[in-house]
Amino acid sequence: MPKRSDLKLTKRTVDALEADGKNAIFWDRELAGLGVRVHTTGRKTWVVQSRGPGGPKRVTFGRHGELTVDEARKRAALIIDRIKRGEEPVTQPPEAESTVAGLAERFMRTHVERHLKPASASAYRTVLDKYILPAMGGMGLDEVGGAEVTALHHRLRDTPARANAAVHLLSRMYTLAEAWELVPPGRNPCLSVRRYRTRKRERFLTPEEYRRLGRALRQAEDEDGIWPAAIAAIRLLVLTGCRRGEILSLGWDDVDRTAGDLRLRDAKAGPRMVPLTKPALRVLDAIPRSEDNPWVIAGQRPGRRLTGLHHYWRPVRERAGLHDVRIHDLRHSYASRALALGESLYTIGKLLGHTSVATSARYAHLMREAEREAAVRVGGSIGAHVANGRVM
Repeated sequence: MPKRSDLKLTKRTVDALEADGKNAIFWDRELAGLGVRVHTTGRKTWVVQSRGPGGPKRVTFGRHGELTVDEARKRAALIIDRIKRGEEPVTQPPEAESTVAGLAERFMRTHVERHLKPASASAYRTVLDKYILPAMGGMGLDEVGGAEVTALHHRLRDTPARANAAVHLLSRMYTLAEAWELVPPGRNPCLSVRRYRTRKRERFLTPEEYRRLGRALRQAEDEDGIWPAAIAAIRLLVLTGCRRGEILSLGWDDVDRTAGDLRLRDAKAGPRMVPLTKPALRVLDAIPRSEDNPWVIAGQRPGRRLTGLHHYWRPVRERAGLHDVRIHDLRHSYASRALALGESLYTIGKLLGHTSVATSARYAHLMREAEREAAVRVGGSIGAHVANGRVM
């Protein structure tokens, strides 16, 4: 039961109440069991605590400001009576945004859907629905602590990248919850969770593997009956270093043959132009164009575009013996080849559509390897002259 209080709850006293570093409940001296919970954000909610046949119960039933003190006292008296009789207290439903599920919906609606690409929104929704909401969707925001987040992270330990993604998403939600004053500053329960180490997967095609891939694409086109537009899409990915979504969402109006560019209107980092090379133009010239379909990579339904490539990529890579190569590795391989040809990280960033040189810096070790190989060749050549006693 609440401690005996000397405080009479009135509008003036409740307005003046403040939390000192953590949420606190102040009880009324006139109606035993009526209290007001003061959050560190300044939000104030009415609570009732009383004992019934099943033991003590505490109920939150409204916000100060939406209920006056007199209304809260009358409603509290009814709730206390029901608790003492062993009945379920009649309460208003909790504020939706005070739960993890409610925060997730606001986060998706007001942040993700407005500011992120549909693919990113879809990925976030998957993480929410598969991992976060089943574990803690019904919990109040102030009920989730480091222990609960650590438990979720640990349950996903067999897939470290997914475990880290779940914690990262939950952390972003709580960061915005602070900005929206749903939780007090510094209340993010993810800050103490140590992420799993994950290795960035790097796979680059060698010249021989490029040749095998070219043969596999030709054979798939001639013998396997794979959808021709999918073959064309894979070739364009190899030749341009574009992202999968950038090629699949390409319209014929985006192919500017006069300027020699592909106009990527919906690229990840914003609209950009991709120079068209002769090999890429040959691929485009070989694609049949239909008047009723505006997409370069047409789908099998009339007027629709192809939405995925994995189904087509798997048999191609198996035929080429590239069992560990993902579609995105074609983009990495493009960058690797550019470095081998002496292009700078700045130029490669422009070719790949990076907004920051820091993003392109992931390929810096390849540049160092190329420099090391060059040093070996140059040093070997000079060393041969010195060893033979020749004057330089």
